[in-house]
Amino acid sequence: MRVMLVHPSALMYSEIFLRLEPLGLERVAAAARDAGHEVRIVDLQVLSQRLLDEELRSFAPEALGVSLNYLANIPEAIEIARRAKAASPGCFVFFGGHSVSFIADHVLQQAEGAVDAVVRGEGEPAVAPLLEAARDGGLATVPGVVCAEGRGPAPLLMESLDRPRPARDLTRKRNRYFIGELDPCASIEFTRGCPWDCSFCSAWTFYGRSYRRASPEAAADEMASIAEPNVFIVDDVAFIRPEHGHGIAAALERRRIRKNYYLETRSDVLLRNEEVFERWRRLGLRYMFLGMEAIDAEGLDLYRKRVSPDENFKALEAARRMGIMVAINLIVDPAWDEERFRLVREFALAVPEIVHLTVMTPYPGTEIWHTEARQLTTRDYRLFDIQHAVVPTKLPLEVFYRELVRTQAVLNRKHLGLRTALRAGGVLGRNLLRGQTNFARMLWKFGRVYNPERQLADHRRPVTYELPVPEHRAAAPGRKELFIHTRPVSAVGRKAPGSPEAGPAAPETDGA
Repeated sequence: MRVMLVHPSALMYSEIFLRLEPLGLERVAAAARDAGHEVRIVDLQVLSQRLLDEELRSFAPEALGVSLNYLANIPEAIEIARRAKAASPGCFVFFGGHSVSFIADHVLQQAEGAVDAVVRGEGEPAVAPLLEAARDGGLATVPGVVCAEGRGPAPLLMESLDRPRPARDLTRKRNRYFIGELDPCASIEFTRGCPWDCSFCSAWTFYGRSYRRASPEAAADEMASIAEPNVFIVDDVAFIRPEHGHGIAAALERRRIRKNYYLETRSDVLLRNEEVFERWRRLGLRYMFLGMEAIDAEGLDLYRKRVSPDENFKALEAARRMGIMVAINLIVDPAWDEERFRLVREFALAVPEIVHLTVMTPYPGTEIWHTEARQLTTRDYRLFDIQHAVVPTKLPLEVFYRELVRTQAVLNRKHLGLRTALRAGGVLGRNLLRGQTNFARMLWKFGRVYNPERQLADHRRPVTYELPVPEHRAAAPGRKELFIHTRPVSAVGRKAPGSPEAGPAAPETDGA
């Protein structure tokens, strides 16, 4: 079959700080191609809607899939589905991805026939049987599939992360992918899943709290195939298992591979495995994202981070000693008042790290989707991008956005604009000489993208597609009720030491 896979347009946050290659879609494309299909990828983060329409006519896909890792992209995805059906009436249209997995039935109904199936769970093991069923019948028998005929069996987990390797040759304008000054930047995946259970997050509920690892040799082989000088490691928590981080590092050292790296991890993991991160710093680790989420114990307990403020600040000190630049994330509670915003601004100005802010947002698949007592003020998918308030704010909404942007502007003053351009002149110059303009454009875009007037105006847009009404509960639902994948953790990977269910553990040497 001729198969087109589409990644929707960039969200607000991606307009400035990053634009990452659609790694999951590339892996699904590889699985479809391995099954004998002709595959194209259209990434609307870097390609135009006009090009999509041209390819719908010229390629005439027999099947079209849209990746939906973000709720805010669902209205756009439904419109893409309608355009695909109009261009090729017999085209089989399916959705898949993290966010849509939790509301598959609802989205299928909203699409009113424009979408033939929604795939819940991991796409790689589902795409080949899905396309076979689209051709020969039996959709409702495919694991993870939701369609008009019913629901298939539970979705399957990949047995190994080593294959399929992402089909990077199918993504165009790869020089448009970047994160900060790492421009251009590819992405890679060493592990999948998270054994922690933060109340605001759906990573652990999606994977059923499983945790799997690619083999060090396969990870190094894939890294060797990446042409870009910069690589973002997309793992939810990097280097939970120290022997795994050391194993990949050793394989890269043997191959004499050196790139600039950016990763995400937890403070307690960094403190427990400092020697791993120091080794990676020597390999080229330059940036690290730490989801601190809160600067006090009360906030950390609220989000069930299972880490203390002291550990967070010790982790910042450890990263400084290593010479790794840290980007911190703090979650803005809509209950904040002006004094709380002021205190956060003081903190952001007092530390050398980059401080990002995201607005607390109840997402389907998270515990707070069910337990958040405050009613949603909107169900407009497009506002569920962690940059808008979707529950009542203590401050008037216009004042909340004013304070939010004023606090975010600390990032602009410290790390963007002319001062940063002068400090990073060498990096900027080298990027421009290579024709890379993403970092340069980022330095001056903050005020155009982040402003209270725009955010308020977003609330006034006509709404066509809305989230389902959440089922409110007095207490959190049972853990397995939230899971997309339900395969036991022991079957796919060991629990992380220090994770809520594992307790202290001796180092392991066996693979996942």
